[in-house]
Amino acid sequence: MSKTTLTSSAGAPVIDDNNSISAGERGPLTFDNHYLFEKLAHFNRERIPERVVHARGSGAYGTFTLSKAMGDYTIANFLQKVGEQTEVFVRFSTVGGGQDSSDYARDPRGFAVKFYTQQGNFDVVGNNTPVFFLNDPIKFPDFIHSQKKNPRTNLPDPQAIFEFWANHPQSLHQMTILMSDRGIPASYRHMHGFSSHTLSFWNDKGERYWVKWHFKSNQGIKTLTEKETEGLPAFGAQQDLVESIDKGDFPSWAVKVQIMTEAQAQSYHINPFDLTKIWPHADFPLMEIGQLELNRNVDNYFAETEQAAFAPSNLVPGVGASPDKMLQARLLAYQDAHRYRVGVNHNQLPVNRPRCPVNHYQRDGAMAGCPMNGGSSVQSSGANFYPNDRAAQGAPDVSNHTPEPPLTLAGSAAKRYDQSDADYYSQAGDLYRLMSEDQKSQLVNNIAGGLRQADSSVQERMVALISQCDADYGQRVQAAIA
Repeated sequence: MSKTTLTSSAGAPVIDDNNSISAGERGPLTFDNHYLFEKLAHFNRERIPERVVHARGSGAYGTFTLSKAMGDYTIANFLQKVGEQTEVFVRFSTVGGGQDSSDYARDPRGFAVKFYTQQGNFDVVGNNTPVFFLNDPIKFPDFIHSQKKNPRTNLPDPQAIFEFWANHPQSLHQMTILMSDRGIPASYRHMHGFSSHTLSFWNDKGERYWVKWHFKSNQGIKTLTEKETEGLPAFGAQQDLVESIDKGDFPSWAVKVQIMTEAQAQSYHINPFDLTKIWPHADFPLMEIGQLELNRNVDNYFAETEQAAFAPSNLVPGVGASPDKMLQARLLAYQDAHRYRVGVNHNQLPVNRPRCPVNHYQRDGAMAGCPMNGGSSVQSSGANFYPNDRAAQGAPDVSNHTPEPPLTLAGSAAKRYDQSDADYYSQAGDLYRLMSEDQKSQLVNNIAGGLRQADSSVQERMVALISQCDADYGQRVQAAIA
């Protein structure tokens, strides 16, 4: 079998890839080692900045198959016909650690789904939990700093972790989930996914509905205790996902939604846009709308999984955002992070590129016009501005779309909202009371393991907050750290 010729990045054949050009056997290298210099220079640039959060991840391609037509709720074209399939790319991740961290850390798991629809990419950028630690994004950098390694020692810092939570009762619900038996998923296949945020649908009548997305694992839930993670390889969850798909054991999830009308949202006793709260299923039951299956591994981890750019701002006609304050901030922050990490033309990379025609007047920037990357067909018309007299394409067209309904705002004053008196205790307490004795024991022991390493002030405040969730919950934590 003939061999493919090795070339430089400019396409020139390489004569020798094992020996540098030297001024004699014991002399220095010469300055015409241009192929050596190319290899070293590219090697120095092989990495891009890692994600500040969700750095360690695993991804795969698959399909979403619609089982319930959603035309009553949304004009989104991929949600209209039963049986229609939409290609997806899903990335799972741990959240707090770097790329060198373990797949078995006690940590939330990212669960991001990119739907390659015929009207653009729609991204659900969520977690394996239905809530989060915060409902105001101004605290997000502080929260992440508290969960990362100590800036002086570069070691884990339980004092900082619990000190943040002791000052922010809005974190109690998510903290209770994290410290429970579900804090360490056994694999990415054996966990649920959630949009966590409230998103929106609107139909061809101009009616808006508020929506939460749920991805329920058909493999069931499997978790690990701290003891069971000992000795497991740091890459175990990634290995499990890759090997399962390679052997044809395709993981799948039932895709479900909760739906709330605008009228219900206005009068419901829980703020439907508070990311620290769930919508009780008794009031807003799950509606199954399809199945998501992962059936193809990536060919190049760096090019696909590492450069995959998910963003909550990737929305399509019929699917919108909500007044969720954390979501509002992510509409900016995620695209901004991708432009920094990957480049301004990150959406031209194959893993991010829409599967539908793309026509826009954005121009230039790093890697613009690369044939492998695709790009805009509008620029070939000779005009890169709008409106213009030459382009037959690239003009706004709302003829086939019902515009998103206007948002009715409660109150007219823009001000800072102090939510310190909000109820951040009931749902965490409800979750605790649902647990078995074994689950309660695991929860308390997991909290105590870190809280013992915090100072007495943090311990006292944490116990006081936990006791407001449930008196027994607080008493057990107090006894465990005594």
